Amino acid sequence: MANPLSTDHILITDEAGIRTIRMNRPDKKNALTQAMYDTMAAALDDAGRNDAVRVVVFAGVPGAFSAGNDLQDFLTMALSPENLARPVRDFLPALAICPKPMVAAVSGVAVGIGTTMLFHCDHVVASSDATFSTPFASLGLLPEAASSLLGPRVMGHARAFELLVMGRPCSAAQAKEAGLVNAVVAPGDVDAVAMKAARDIAALPTGAVTIARKLLRGEPDEVLARIDKENVLFAERLRSSEARQAFEAFFSRKK
Repeated sequence: MANPLSTDHILITDEAGIRTIRMNRPDKKNALTQAMYDTMAAALDDAGRNDAVRVVVFAGVPGAFSAGNDLQDFLTMALSPENLARPVRDFLPALAICPKPMVAAVSGVAVGIGTTMLFHCDHVVASSDATFSTPFASLGLLPEAASSLLGPRVMGHARAFELLVMGRPCSAAQAKEAGLVNAVVAPGDVDAVAMKAARDIAALPTGAVTIARKLLRGEPDEVLARIDKENVLFAERLRSSEARQAFEAFFSRKK
């Protein structure tokens, strides 16, 4: 059932206790705009307060989970970094504090936030052709979404450094070996397998799942504090000459 929070670029549906948040900007490989962040944050916040929602599923389109932040938006933020506050303030903490289990169906590219948001998910299904990359440093920027904290915990320091700082792409098989991904399946099966996992979770006693998940994840205070710290440093980096030069070089290559 379509949810009234849906927009053209973020499709939200509710069915049998499962809320699906589908990024739907295929012409831009699901590059995220501030409006898309706002919609996803609202959908997560509402899911957390809605007893009918037992599991949240993030999904994309064939070949693209998300290409990360829309770089035109980022160029605007680089000129006025205070604009970073609103979408980041809403969406990233919403990931950290969402009380409902989160499943991700990752098809194709997962860049930047398309990768780092997965550290907050409880179960991740990836297509065999999925690639994970975080080119933060090459743009003069820093990891976000508390990935500087959660990345080493999930993958170990060496692998997290390679992904988050060196920016080396990670295949679906490598991501599974590193503990970021639970299952690697054929590209055409990603959504079905992720939804099967979501249905399995939704069928479990809600109270037991909620308590067990909280025990596994711990209190969110440390994660929220790291998000805040990253945001401050990220805004500083957006003002840096390194970031401006990197963005100018990127857009000149795009012309």
